Amino acid sequence: MLVGILSILAAAGLTLVDQLIKLWATVELLPVGSKPFIPHVLEFYYLLNDGMSFSMLSGKRTLLVIVTGVMLAVLAGMLLLRKMPRLERAAWILVVGGGVGNLIDRIRTGVVVDYLNCLFINFPVFNFADVCICVGVGLLVLSLLLDMRREQKAKQQKGSAPTDGTA
Repeated sequence: MLVGILSILAAAGLTLVDQLIKLWATVELLPVGSKPFIPHVLEFYYLLNDGMSFSMLSGKRTLLVIVTGVMLAVLAGMLLLRKMPRLERAAWILVVGGGVGNLIDRIRTGVVVDYLNCLFINFPVFNFADVCICVGVGLLVLSLLLDMRREQKAKQQKGSAPTDGTA
């Protein structure tokens, strides 16, 4: 249970970082629109997004809030109560922390504050919460692949175990 509580606190910490950066972006970028960060690579660019990635479900605030809220409640409960490998737990902490950060924006203002713009590729403007969610999903995939590999090795070892000579 302690691990679960610490996991929720870690996710809350990520949410706090997200909200503080969004506050900074609103104060610093709203008046000017954008500021260079790494020339020709990355800039801070203030944008309000009423959808999710790539503006999917744009204008569907109620649906996004309800579905996201239910999913995050289930995931938070899972973090609190379920035993899981460290890598999987870290992944879910990132997903929950980022998801709650964006959910707070949607509930409070109806839009999500985005502020990171990649200049070297055509990619949507995003934020810290989005990074947490994407890294978390990547870690979940890695965790799944590692589990599959472990299971495969265990099956191979079981299949190649010496027999006692009886048939």
